[in-house]
Amino acid sequence: MDKSRFVYVTYIRTTPEKLWQALIDPAFTRRYWVETWQDSTWQPGASWKLMIPDGRIGDQGEIIEIEPRKRLVLSWRNEFKPEMKAEGFSRLTIDLEQQGDTMKLTLVHEIDRKGSKLIEAVSGGWPMILASLKSLLETGESIEATRKWPEGV
Repeated sequence: MDKSRFVYVTYIRTTPEKLWQALIDPAFTRRYWVETWQDSTWQPGASWKLMIPDGRIGDQGEIIEIEPRKRLVLSWRNEFKPEMKAEGFSRLTIDLEQQGDTMKLTLVHEIDRKGSKLIEAVSGGWPMILASLKSLLETGESIEATRKWPEGV
């Protein structure tokens, strides 16, 4: 079967603990991920939701695999854009690897569908979100464009 896949690698000057917290802590994610937050108990099989500031569910899925400070695998379905929701569930894998005083973050977002609109959309979104995460952890400030949910979306 054909797949659509987006891969992104970045290096962040931080500790495994701080990076992990930044990825799963709702108060922290709001600071670099357009005011959204994740709702989950962070256990294998648990539900996972990305909440939009107005209370809507932006995306949702399930925790497939979790190894704190090392690996997170989620099923992921967009909920607020019908054409992307219709594609069903994708898979997000984040691997973290310490390299000296730096953390290597490898993100793979994929779906068993050729020409996926979701993967096209996240291919534009993930680089900005991860750049903002990197900036926040390294300088204390996120990228301004990622601080507020866009109006009318």
